[in-house]
Parts: sequence; C-alpha cells; structure tokens
Amino acid sequence: MSTNFDRRRINGPEDSFSPVLVDDDEDETKWRPGKPRQSRQPQDIRPIFLQPGLISQANGSAYIETERTKIACAVYGPRQSKNVGYIERGRLNVQVKFAPFSCHKRRAPIRDAEDRSIAVLIHQSLVSSVRLELFPKSTIDVFLTIIENDGIDSCVATGTVAASTALADAGIEMLGLVTSCAATLMGEEIWLDPNHDEATAGASTLVLACMPALNVVTSVWQNGTISPKQGLECMKACQERCETIHSIVAQSLVSNFTPE
Repeated sequence: MSTNFDRRRINGPEDSFSPVLVDDDEDETKWRPGKPRQSRQPQDIRPIFLQPGLISQANGSAYIETERTKIACAVYGPRQSKNVGYIERGRLNVQVKFAPFSCHKRRAPIRDAEDRSIAVLIHQSLVSSVRLELFPKSTIDVFLTIIENDGIDSCVATGTVAASTALADAGIEMLGLVTSCAATLMGEEIWLDPNHDEATAGASTLVLACMPALNVVTSVWQNGTISPKQGLECMKACQERCETIHSIVAQSLVSNFTPE
C-alpha cells in the first residue's frame, strides 16, 4: 500500500498557518519620535528582574532582565595571575560578548569595537568599588553575555548592575554596591532608562554609575549635545533612581543568601 508518509525525514504538522507579519510603518501602536512616552512616565524605569547565583560553575553570577534587555554575568576569581610579575593590587578584567541573536540584525560571534567599548565603560564603573589592594598578584574576571539588546546605553547601565551583583555574590570585598541608570534628553524632558528607539531619538544620552550607600559617583558617560544645566539635572535624576535600584540589588542578594 502506497503512502505519502516519509519515515526518513521529520515530517511537519498536517495543519500549518502562515506567520503574521506586521509592518512597522503601519503599526499605529509603535512609539515614534515626537509622541508622548508610552506605558510609563518620564521619570519611571522599567521593571527589573534580578537573580544572583544562577551559574553554579562560577564563583559568583547574576541574571538581570529589564523588559527587552537581558544580560547574564559570571565572575571567576580572585585567582593567581600567571606569567606576570608581582603586583601589589589585583586586576579587574571585564569582557562583554553579544549573543548572535541579541540584536535585530544577526551578529557575527566575534568581538568587535562595540563589545570593547561597553566593557571599558562597565570596568570604569566598577573598578573603584572593588578592594583590589586585598588581592595582590590576582585577577578577577567578569564575563557578561548580552542575550537581548535594547540599546547600548541600557546595556551599559544594566550590565553594571549585573556585574556588581555578581561580584557581591562571589564574596569579593567591595566598598559598596554599584548601581547605574541611563537618561536621555527628549526635548525639554528627561526620560530615564530609555530603550533603543528613545535613546536614538533623544538629543543626548547620559549614563551614571554610583555607590548610593556612600553617595559616591564612580562613572559618568555622556553622548550628544547637552547644556551643563541639563547635564546636572540628568545626573541628579539618575542618582535618585540609582537609590531605588540599590534597594532591589540588596534585596535580591539577601533573598539568595543561604547560611551554611
């Protein structure tokens, strides 16, 4: 008896439906420059999901998600540096890698200038908080994998929070937890925690990292055209939101702590 069923191949379902494709130009619900902010107020940040200790092979780890920005971080060390002379202070290494499917356009699985620039900014935000003088001739390696990207500014701010959480999860001695927040100047308004479309449409973007417990700013990165007065207003707004993020990080670390 003849049949159309081919046992040598994986057959698809009997019933299939064509995918629904939405043209961005015809999508009236999509935000466009010049329109009011959707779903949240200018001073609001996106909901944060933060979970430390997800990577069992690492000394410390953290996974953070803010809507369409998703980053996993793993910390290894402190471990002895090889092939180097004696150094009084330890070294903090930060490496950032984009997953090939993290952006709208598929990325090649190789490091490029964008990866390195984000790593430099995160390193600058963290290095002053880690007590490297306690780890002579040692290195602490921080690896961040961007699973989904919704703007470079968001990746820098969110990656800084994830890396600081992973360092604390690893038991690395720090002066304080580092939190970070981004802002974009949209006309006369300051929009906190912008996504990719908002940051692209804004006149300027600013990313601030600080240690709220000590009221110390560790890094400020600004791009675009902005007046000194507007820059100070953006920094003040970001610093206020960093205090909110600090409480979220602290609560996640306390919830994940299991006494031996």
